[in-house]
Amino acid sequence: MDFTKFKILLDEQMDWPGHYTFKFVVKTERKTELLDLLSDHSINEKESKNGAYTSITSRKLVSSSDDVVAVYQEVSKIEGIMSL
Repeated sequence: MDFTKFKILLDEQMDWPGHYTFKFVVKTERKTELLDLLSDHSINEKESKNGAYTSITSRKLVSSSDDVVAVYQEVSKIEGIMSL
């Protein structure tokens, strides 16, 4: 992900501070890693039909695009994570 372009896009489309919704898909066996990183977010999760993957939607009040980018950078360290 090109975080510089993403940050510019966020600043053009969002007003700060504001709530931002994050969406991820992760192997269910790695779900705890993701939830630990999102511990201060409001979380909704849904397991795939066969249980192999879990989709996580989180929402958090952030003060700037830098906060959003920081979350994506941390989460990207989880092996196999898909950010939507």
